[in-house]
Amino acid sequence: MDVLILCGGMGTRLKDVSGELPKPMVEVCGRPFLELLVDYVRGYGFRRIIFCTGYRGEYIEEYFSGKDSGFVFSRETTPLGTAGAIKNAEGLIEGEDFIVLNGDSFCDVDLAGFSQFHRRKGGICSVVVVKTSDVSDYGSVEFTDDGRITGFFEKKGGKDGYVNAGVYCFRRDVLEEIPQGSACSMEYELLPSILNRGVYGYVCDGSLYDIGTPSRLARARQELYDILTRHRKEE
Repeated sequence: MDVLILCGGMGTRLKDVSGELPKPMVEVCGRPFLELLVDYVRGYGFRRIIFCTGYRGEYIEEYFSGKDSGFVFSRETTPLGTAGAIKNAEGLIEGEDFIVLNGDSFCDVDLAGFSQFHRRKGGICSVVVVKTSDVSDYGSVEFTDDGRITGFFEKKGGKDGYVNAGVYCFRRDVLEEIPQGSACSMEYELLPSILNRGVYGYVCDGSLYDIGTPSRLARARQELYDILTRHRKEE
């Protein structure tokens, strides 16, 4: 099963820290954040990784090129959004199912168990969801007792609930739902449009981190080391 990592965003809120680097290449635990993410994915046995690059994509391509035969690159020349970046990589995706991760976030989820859940449910998409005491940063996800997602809702502060962790498993035919060559958002356009085809939430007890702002980056730098070190020992 291929793993696509979305790493083409401009990261404007992190500019004071990242400078000219694309956001996923910012240092965390002494290494580029994206490299930590790749190691985490590889720890679950996934070998073929498609980097969906865009802004300053040459930094990512130069860093990872030649390091592993399983690395593939899909560069967008104009911003296509999260779903548009997946469509742009369509010709590179092998197999009937694939995983998608955001290149600027980390969720401590069992990716092997998640992919098995997706195949067992048989829907067009599965989404990792994490419980939080305040859904204001991410927006909430609601689902039935059997895990079927019924809606994605705008960010509203002051209440607990489940949030989208930015980790997805798709059936290949989802690509037919994404327009070719134009911008399309996964969160606001694609996912709501396919709810009637079976979108399921995989509840994860692990922590969710993102590096989208200086304060969130600081938290990731402080807390991720122990999590990633534990996973390396388990391997």
